[in-house]
Amino acid sequence: MTTALAVAVGVGTALLVVLLSTTGIEGYTVADRAGIALVGAGIVWFCWRQATVAAVPTPDGLRVRNLATTRTVPWAQIVWVRFGEGRPWVQLDLDDGDTLAVMGVQRSDGERARVEARRLATLVAARQRTERDD
Repeated sequence: MTTALAVAVGVGTALLVVLLSTTGIEGYTVADRAGIALVGAGIVWFCWRQATVAAVPTPDGLRVRNLATTRTVPWAQIVWVRFGEGRPWVQLDLDDGDTLAVMGVQRSDGERARVEARRLATLVAARQRTERDD
């Protein structure tokens, strides 16, 4: 859905910029058209980031891609996976006392989100197990 919105905004912005420059309507300068193009590009970028939000397990850790940042957290640094009531998305408690939101698993996804949160917690537990399992 977000990808479709990004495509629609991109096409609409391009059409608007082209039509404003070719229809002969006066009052729109190059700066105006450039501003419209920049706003459209900003919306497309935001939609692209939203569409690519994810949590991807790798052998080295969990790669968390949120709206503004992408971070790979080593398995050993993840202490706890939380997804309790009132949380809009999964939250990782890290061994340095910090927390990290995992926007790729959002409460608005309903049962799918609960299943993914359990799967992530199970994966973290399996990666942290030692021979002594203490």
